[in-house]
Amino acid sequence: MRKKPFQKSSLLAFRSALYSALFIGIVVGIAAHFLLDTTLPKSFLLGGGMFLLSGVIVYFVTYKQQFHRLKVLDQINKNILKKRFRDYEELQTKNHDELDYLIKQSVRASKTVEREIQRLNRIENYRKEFIGDISHELKTPIFAIQGFIETLLNGAIDDEEVNKKFLEKAMRNVNRLIYLTRDLMEISKLETGELKSDIQNINLKETIMEIVNNLQYKAEKAEVLLKTDIPKDYIVRADANQIKQVLINLIDNAIKYNVEGGKVTVGIKQWAEDESRVLVYVKDTGIGISQQHIERVTERFFRVDKSRSREDGEGTGLGLAIVKHIIQAHNEELFIESTPNVSSSFSFTLSRADFPTSKAERTN
Repeated sequence: MRKKPFQKSSLLAFRSALYSALFIGIVVGIAAHFLLDTTLPKSFLLGGGMFLLSGVIVYFVTYKQQFHRLKVLDQINKNILKKRFRDYEELQTKNHDELDYLIKQSVRASKTVEREIQRLNRIENYRKEFIGDISHELKTPIFAIQGFIETLLNGAIDDEEVNKKFLEKAMRNVNRLIYLTRDLMEISKLETGELKSDIQNINLKETIMEIVNNLQYKAEKAEVLLKTDIPKDYIVRADANQIKQVLINLIDNAIKYNVEGGKVTVGIKQWAEDESRVLVYVKDTGIGISQQHIERVTERFFRVDKSRSREDGEGTGLGLAIVKHIIQAHNEELFIESTPNVSSSFSFTLSRADFPTSKAERTN
């Protein structure tokens, strides 16, 4: 059976008292015999009395000063061992000695361990959710391809009315796997820092107009009006290809999650909070996003309306996650505002090239 180290008595206080009293008793006995010329028995009795008296005093003083704090230190360490964390804000250390320092360090260690365990739990939950999501995303197109091929092998390949249709459907699901793999590789490179941003001065208006023109066909097919609102041209510092990817993802979503006869506006305006930055926005009149989902739309594989992504076969659920990581890699900010069944607005900041790149330069 394991012995408890902290009882009503204190072994540490007893040892301190024993060694101190022994030293004091010997010194007093010797001093009494040689300096005061007392007889040896009287010197022995005087030394023994001082031994007992000083032992009791030292024991209780040490017990009073240390035992309670040692119990506190022991409890903190036990809580860490059992992963039970509590708030130690009310814990007061008044002695300001080495033991108080150890208590403070143990409290800091407890908080650090608690934060680390919470972080590891979040990572573990994220890993489980990610594995579940990607398994689902891979399973859907793979099973669809398998079904079309089995149907063709069972005789449908000789039926000219259905064989081409089945092959086209299988190809759409193959493309979906290609898009998923491509986006996963891209977001992985962004997260690990392997994909570096090539920051250069770019013409923001020209960049936006190029993407808008390329996506006009998709907007017309969805019966959505795609227009721009760019009252002024700006030169910004950014990676042109990555910003194009951001615009493609945002505009594509704005068209996909819109309504027939809806509208998508892509614009630029000066950011009110910082004159050295502009705000690029993509605003639509689509289905919108509920407030409870706004914080999650940039998570991997999260979709507001999964059926629409399934219908076109191209949605991977990674578009906004890629947008978030690109904007973060530029040290810029991403904003999302939405009202269900009314509109959504995705906007992000970019630094103007005609302003200094650092605060130090701006003040000079």
